[in-house]
Amino acid sequence: MIIACLAWGSLVWDPRELPIQRHWFDDGPFAPVEFTRQSKDGRITLVLDEYARPVRLLWAPMTSPDIEKAMEGLKQREGITAEDWKSKVGRWQTGAPAPSRIPSLPAWAEAHGLDAVIWTALGPQYKRAGESTPTMERPSISWVLDHLGSLPGPRRKMAEKYIRCAPPQIDTEYRRRVEAELGWGYRRC
Repeated sequence: MIIACLAWGSLVWDPRELPIQRHWFDDGPFAPVEFTRQSKDGRITLVLDEYARPVRLLWAPMTSPDIEKAMEGLKQREGITAEDWKSKVGRWQTGAPAPSRIPSLPAWAEAHGLDAVIWTALGPQYKRAGESTPTMERPSISWVLDHLGSLPGPRRKMAEKYIRCAPPQIDTEYRRRVEAELGWGYRRC
């Protein structure tokens, strides 16, 4: 079985122990991705976002021909510890319907000779002021800009690095606003 992993964020510049053949191809399928997830360390990360404009994703072949092992490898790299971790790792195999956020996936996979595809299936979330748990909604660009602008020292540097290092083809509305207002343009990492 030939399996690919889709990526649009830190997997590309920081794959760590992700079991891929160490090259990312830039001709993946299109999917709606945006900087709309607040991580535990304060960064705003890229996730599948139904309200975003689709962009072309990146992909890399996995080294394992076993779908369960490939999913486990992505889970480990992403640090997903939830009991329901399989709901946070997307999966498609030949013959299955297209995923709702990546409708062109079956045709794209067939054209690339792939039997299965996996990806990180996290969505938008952020913590509203005064709330202890995050809401699973899309933050506004104003909230994102205010949040990023308010981060202190090292947390701000980590957040800036994440946005600057995102592949240049991940050209999103929020990224353009962050670049314009905070000056955090693309930098090869």
